[in-house]
Amino acid sequence: MPDGKISYQDLIRDEYKKCLESPVYFMKHYVKIKHPLRGTILFDLYKFQEETLQAFHDYNFNIILKSRQMGISTLVAAYSLWLMIFHKDKNVLLISLKQDDAKDVVTKVRDAHAELPNWLKVRCVEDNRLSMRFVNGSNIKAASTTKKSGVGQALSLLIIDEAALIETAEELWTSAQPTLSTGGNAIVLSTPRGVGNWFHKMWQGSETDNRDGTVGKNGFHPITLPWQLHPERDDEWRRISGEKQGNPKKASQEYDCNFLASGDNVVDLNIIEFYKKNKACDPIESRGIDRNLWIWEYPNRNHVYVVAADVARGDGEDYSACHVLDISKEMPIQVAEYKGKISTKDFGDFLVALATEYNSCLLVIERENVGWGTIQEVLDRGYPNTFYSNSDLKYVEVQRQLNNNWAAEDKKLVPGFSTNIKTRPMVVDNMEHYMRHMAIELRSKRTLAELETFIWKNGKQIAMEGYNDDLVMALCIALWVRDTALRLRQEGIELTKIAVGAMTKDKMDQTQFYKVKQAQVGHNAWTMNTGRQGFGKQNSEDLRWLLG
Repeated sequence: MPDGKISYQDLIRDEYKKCLESPVYFMKHYVKIKHPLRGTILFDLYKFQEETLQAFHDYNFNIILKSRQMGISTLVAAYSLWLMIFHKDKNVLLISLKQDDAKDVVTKVRDAHAELPNWLKVRCVEDNRLSMRFVNGSNIKAASTTKKSGVGQALSLLIIDEAALIETAEELWTSAQPTLSTGGNAIVLSTPRGVGNWFHKMWQGSETDNRDGTVGKNGFHPITLPWQLHPERDDEWRRISGEKQGNPKKASQEYDCNFLASGDNVVDLNIIEFYKKNKACDPIESRGIDRNLWIWEYPNRNHVYVVAADVARGDGEDYSACHVLDISKEMPIQVAEYKGKISTKDFGDFLVALATEYNSCLLVIERENVGWGTIQEVLDRGYPNTFYSNSDLKYVEVQRQLNNNWAAEDKKLVPGFSTNIKTRPMVVDNMEHYMRHMAIELRSKRTLAELETFIWKNGKQIAMEGYNDDLVMALCIALWVRDTALRLRQEGIELTKIAVGAMTKDKMDQTQFYKVKQAQVGHNAWTMNTGRQGFGKQNSEDLRWLLG
């Protein structure tokens, strides 16, 4: 203006330009949020929030490993609002585990938009619980998780919230790829929930950089946000927050960004990590056509072994697996292992050969579903040391598994091991006890990998979706048999040794098996009491006739 004063229009134009160029400036000066204690306040970003926001602006794909209560959901909502206001035809899709969680983000966008000055607002032409659309064509939609949640029109920004909790995250990400192919961005965020899930795998891929050290081989830029970054929190806050969780594992999951300390794994991930670093090793031989029989120790004729097998269902999704454990000492040792896709008949032949090689040891085969096909082949081959039990494992044949057929029938014993609703928790708990006390020498990377994804879900111990537990269950069976059937057998052997030991020469000399009274002088010395009584019967007999 001629008098050198800045007009209101020029001021608005300058501010609008600053907001357009910097989402940080936009939020710190104009976006208001609802603080649970302070009410409606300006979104005065912390340093870690500014850096995270800058990463949204600098990288196409960002993955965030975060603690709870770091304000990241609010940050994502504010960033989505900035994208929609200052750009035309931007499509934002937010996917969360629950619809209410997804709705909350849209609500945050709506509330922040309502608090903006009029010159920053964009007229809303569609507004409901799960979506908003502006007159400039930009919109945000929220959805709960389904495999096809990402399918639709091309996306400008895909946000996946609490990705570690979404079982179908991998399918969801695959279905979203075509919609991002035109240059869309993605923000994936979550607290950790154990290892093996899609979020964990994507995080691992983001840490392995192959470019400039900022982007991983999978294209994601990793951002770690532990609770310590928040300037208003200290060790006392962490202690109190952990106590409120009531569970150290849950607290680590919520606040510490620790994959190993989080999750619902049956076996503590820190224990598995210890085994991976200190016990796992390559086999000395990989045998077979598929090279899937791994051997760490060859058979020793003075040792005792057990072979335990889990048979594939036959649907092509899982594997037949077995372990060979050396149980000669107090700590069982894994000496061989197999995992592969093989027919039930061939698996039976394979198991007979393997058990025979390891001193014709006890062979235990899980008999549910198609396991009978493998067991029948073993029986047809006449293997002499097959495990027998009844359905609930109250009885097992502990001396010699096949030659006491009458006893097996009397106790309704059948060949094989039954894994059912009663026995599965029992054998899994026993395996977890071994692992917790590190009471087994476990060497296989394959088995440890399965244990990493063996979790509690709805009160059941099962493999995480998309993973297998064949080696885990074979291990559970082997350890249970080692502790029960073979212990009972050993107790029988020890009892026999004690009985035989009591019949040594010295003890026999001291024991009077037949007590004879001193011979009487005279006629009575040659008489014997016959025990006969009654009319017409003598109760003694003269033995002198023996003298001829």
